[in-house]
Amino acid sequence: MNVGDVPIVGELLEAGAEDRVFDSLLLIGPLLILVIALVGRSRLTTGLAAAYVGFFAAYVLFRGVRT
Repeated sequence: MNVGDVPIVGELLEAGAEDRVFDSLLLIGPLLILVIALVGRSRLTTGLAAAYVGFFAAYVLFRGVRT
């Protein structure tokens, strides 16, 4: 079983930008927000959010420069 076999996630990946990394980042974002809302603000959640935003921005820039 892979991620594409999960009912809702599979449909979202099919409708996405056909870029698994970008699609995964778009799916992880709301989950990260949910985790932060449930756990609260701490060093760990702040670090996770900063890492997410940094990786997202770096990946978008990388794809923009590469294509």
